[in-house]
Amino acid sequence: MTKKQKKNLIRIIIAVVLMVILEITEKLIPGFSEVKLLTKPLNFWLFFIPYVVIGYDILIKAGKGVINLKPFDENFLMAIATVGAIALGEYTEGVAVMLFYQIGELFQGIAVGKSRKNISALMDIRPDYANLEKENGETETVEPDTVAVGSIIVVRPGEKIPLDGIVTEGTTTLNNSALTGESVPCEVFAGDEVLSGCINISGLIKIRTTKEFGQSTASKILELVENASSKKSKSENFISKFARVYTPVVCIGALVLAVLPPLMQIIFMKSGSSWALWNPWVYRALTFLVISCPCALVISIPLSFFAGIGGASSSGVLIKGSNYMESLSKVKYVVFDKTGTMTKGVFEVSGIHHNEMENEKLLEIAALAESYSTHPISKSLQTAYGKEIDKSRVKDVKEISGHGIGAIVDGKQVFVGNGKLMSQENIEYHDCHCVGTIVHVAVDGRYAGHIVISDIVKPDAKEAISRLKKIGIKKNVMLTGDAKSVAEKVAGELEIDGVYSDLLPQDKVLKVEELLSQKASNEMLAFVGDGINDAPVLTRADIGISMGALGSDAAIEASDVVLMDDNPLKISKAIKIAKKCMRIVYQNIGFSLFVKLACLVLGALGIANMWIAIFADVGVMVLCILNSIRVLFVKKL
Repeated sequence: MTKKQKKNLIRIIIAVVLMVILEITEKLIPGFSEVKLLTKPLNFWLFFIPYVVIGYDILIKAGKGVINLKPFDENFLMAIATVGAIALGEYTEGVAVMLFYQIGELFQGIAVGKSRKNISALMDIRPDYANLEKENGETETVEPDTVAVGSIIVVRPGEKIPLDGIVTEGTTTLNNSALTGESVPCEVFAGDEVLSGCINISGLIKIRTTKEFGQSTASKILELVENASSKKSKSENFISKFARVYTPVVCIGALVLAVLPPLMQIIFMKSGSSWALWNPWVYRALTFLVISCPCALVISIPLSFFAGIGGASSSGVLIKGSNYMESLSKVKYVVFDKTGTMTKGVFEVSGIHHNEMENEKLLEIAALAESYSTHPISKSLQTAYGKEIDKSRVKDVKEISGHGIGAIVDGKQVFVGNGKLMSQENIEYHDCHCVGTIVHVAVDGRYAGHIVISDIVKPDAKEAISRLKKIGIKKNVMLTGDAKSVAEKVAGELEIDGVYSDLLPQDKVLKVEELLSQKASNEMLAFVGDGINDAPVLTRADIGISMGALGSDAAIEASDVVLMDDNPLKISKAIKIAKKCMRIVYQNIGFSLFVKLACLVLGALGIANMWIAIFADVGVMVLCILNSIRVLFVKKL
């Protein structure tokens, strides 16, 4: 518990002890309970002590609300109801209302703290310093935001990696749990990319930074989580608007209940005005106020979303706001990119065909042309070539979106890409009977052969599709720029409902728009991509989910949900978390409204007393808060 929560707990204990002492005194001293404020002030002052101990902060907040002309909140309702009860001589009930309200507030604070632990664990990825290597080989401890791109930093065992970069020296094991939610460490070697926020476990490594601190993975993720609470769902907006209208309405209703019936009795029954006539109706009005306090709704609904976001983050799922949580729970259509999403994106050269030059020479030309590209296919060509690439041999590189690469290699015009690129350049090419990605190569306008590249399906991809179907997803669709034979082979292996191939980036957007037009208005469509070239589609879908996209600025910016590793099973888990969160939100709304409406009717009729009012307010709030905490438990989903 925080210092403030501990202080409030002490106040609650003191008030409870004083109340118990007073209740025992009432039983032991004859006539003690009949002592009233207007006759003998002892009883009033004895109960006033625990009331002030437990309620002084509520009274101050209520006073500030009146001064600022914003009186209609739960503090105002609590102050009016408890002061009124004490004025009527109902000292025990007046103090009890304030006591149980503070207990409810303590429960809320503990619940928020519990859900905040997951967020706090994520905040631990924020690096405090960086060990910058100087030209003379010595290191200097500096602020991470002062390190320039291309600098060499040293990370010792037990330290956080402060900036994204590439390992230049050393081998080690990294703990990625704060980023991905997975506890299994991973080994890195010289040449591997590492992300800020990971913890170095075993060996000393040197890293050449590739991003400034403000653009690093840790900074992007922290910014995403910190801004999540500002994006409210429809349910939260409804509750906020509801409370703004509801609170003044019930205050006016309580005033009418306190004044109108006794006035009617005086006017129509010609009975004289006396305190005995007004007393029961004022008591009913105060009971009505306590019952009507919207604490359960105002507190538990945002808390449910906050807990949901915290629980998801502990599982390596970042949801940018409660509005996206609500939309994610309604997803019925899931559209996938193929490469890097359902497949590993780890390509291997499996054949070279129709070439008029040696295999090694064709690979060399293709690798040189693709040397400036970060696409997985380009990486696979460079890996297959296996030698150091001299980029000085390459000029005028032009990436042709959805087609391939054009470049000048050793003074010759080279085109490397798919059949569309060959057709665009009026170069005759040979189709391939093999299943895989076909990379055609042309040199100075002549066809030089093609390279067959095969991708590997992720081991959990088929199970991921199966789980999505089990949780009620109506249709799974895969979009890819690959050839039809490759796309259909992967789709068949994974048992995906529909597949569309040979798509350019703009074609993917059009296909998603077509699918959007086919669904019902209350159903959502999610697009899942790896974040490299899927930003337009991620933005266009109802929900954009970037997968395994840590370090990808485009993915984090364009998507609404970020899965912090490349495991496709996390897709169904994210949807399950959202469904559980919304289920609890609707339970809290339904339960609190039903109990309050029932007790309001009973209170107006004089059947419900202040103790029932306490349950209708604080009891319901505590039950809703306890229900909200269940959102945190997502490991078994």
